[in-house]
Amino acid sequence: MKRNDPSHALLRAAEELGHEGRAHSGDHAALKLWLRMLATTTQVEAEIRSRLRERFGISLARFDYMAQLYRHADGLKMRALSKYLMVTGGNVTGLTDELASDGLVVREPSPTDRRAWIVRLTPKGRAVFKTMAQEHEGWILELFSSMDEQAMQQVHAHLGALRVDLVRQDQDPMK
Repeated sequence: MKRNDPSHALLRAAEELGHEGRAHSGDHAALKLWLRMLATTTQVEAEIRSRLRERFGISLARFDYMAQLYRHADGLKMRALSKYLMVTGGNVTGLTDELASDGLVVREPSPTDRRAWIVRLTPKGRAVFKTMAQEHEGWILELFSSMDEQAMQQVHAHLGALRVDLVRQDQDPMK
């Protein structure tokens, strides 16, 4: 990271530093990168939340929930859905209740575990989600259009390697 990063100056002028405003010139590159990633993620997420709300009247949490069920056409146990979404079981139960009352999901007892429920999209839920997903993909392409394909692949690979390392650190018994 360059000492005189032109993007930092432009963001400062636009009063859009966000989390990056916490960094100082003498900070480690890892801290600066972390703050830039956090600011970028927050910015993109806010835009997606806004567009989902304006266009479809839906929250990002509902969209993400439906996306997981769309990818798992046979449905998911609520515990697995909670793990995929990285939220508590209570959050999943609340979203399930809301989406079921809208006719977008169904909850059925698991045939293999009497304590578990399997949730799946209804045909209406699949159709609604497919429409939203197509627009969502267009928004993502638009928001990332200033990055070329090679840069996106490199960032993706580097972040993947970082995530693998973080998982290894988390699993290290000597930690």
